[in-house]
Amino acid sequence: MSKEYIFTSESVTEGHPDKMADQISDAILDYIIQRDPNARVACETVLTTGICLIAGELKTEIYAPMQDIAREVIREIGYTDASFGFDYRSAGILNAVGEQSMDINQGVDKLSGEIGAGDQGMMFGYACNETKELMPLAISLAHKITAQLAKVRKNGTVPFLRPDGKAQVSVKYIDDEPVAIDTIVISAQHDDNISKELLRDAIITEVINEVIPKEFLSNNITYHINPTGRFVIGGPQGDAGLTGRKIIVDTYGGSCPHGGGAFSGKDPTKVDRSGAYMARYIAKNLVSAGVSDRITIQLAYAIGVVEPVSIMIDTHGDNSISNDKIINCIHELFDLSPAGIIKELDLLNPIYRKTASYGHFGHEEKGFGWEKINRVNEIKSYLNIKK
Repeated sequence: MSKEYIFTSESVTEGHPDKMADQISDAILDYIIQRDPNARVACETVLTTGICLIAGELKTEIYAPMQDIAREVIREIGYTDASFGFDYRSAGILNAVGEQSMDINQGVDKLSGEIGAGDQGMMFGYACNETKELMPLAISLAHKITAQLAKVRKNGTVPFLRPDGKAQVSVKYIDDEPVAIDTIVISAQHDDNISKELLRDAIITEVINEVIPKEFLSNNITYHINPTGRFVIGGPQGDAGLTGRKIIVDTYGGSCPHGGGAFSGKDPTKVDRSGAYMARYIAKNLVSAGVSDRITIQLAYAIGVVEPVSIMIDTHGDNSISNDKIINCIHELFDLSPAGIIKELDLLNPIYRKTASYGHFGHEEKGFGWEKINRVNEIKSYLNIKK
């Protein structure tokens, strides 16, 4: 008997208050790391009506104009009018950043020159063959919708949209294969006095029909477009924003476990971020090498310790290659120390703000070093894969 189920994933636009906070934190990280690659950064942002609070800990040799950076991010996102409930010019920007604890720093920057993990924790990486970018279909489509919402707002195609918004895609599976889209939910902030009918037609025509592959478009899809009927009050005026509160949006849309650690605002010695990037890199190369159609990897670290304390792999029922042999392959071919990860994925560059919208994974543009597929032949050779 076939197994049928519906799986749902969510994405949010760059104007969602939580994503605004992520982008501000990562823009500050970019500014600092570009000028001081040895900086240690843990930057958190809180947003609410008329206020942006920047907090966290730093160890750096340079000065960062955090208020100016925050205002520029808010402007680029599109909060340029007081009628939107938040305006980059009038918002109060408060700086409450402190110095990194020496107790933490001595475990990270070791006298030997090695780099210890910046925190304890576990991270997950995932890859599957549902899409060309080896991401789950539901989260891939949800990100495409929210990115398109921002595009048509900024280029004037749908001029009555405002920056805040969410999308949710429900995919029907049969025997773990995606076969149809069941439901699409979109909540998009809009100007006052725009009819629900006009908004619905514009979003279906200019957003959904533009990004959903034609093979998945059908008359059987259920659409919920602004199901409350009105979404004028949004952004930080409608809901407080906080760095790191969209960790499932940032990763795989719930298709695999999550260790709980957020990414944005953290320099790459923090394995919450760099370890998750490395796990994705390994999983993507393993799937590309034909090890399995779907792979989940867990890495775990102890603060101040160079090597991971454990590695777990799940091939989701494909037992053609033993887990022990795959783990040995990972140990042999990949340097999982923080310094090794930073070098392999080229993480000491100002690449982070662009990761803070529409997911950290599944992108093909320059800067997403963990998305490269360059270890396939080594993996095939080690595991004796002929296909």
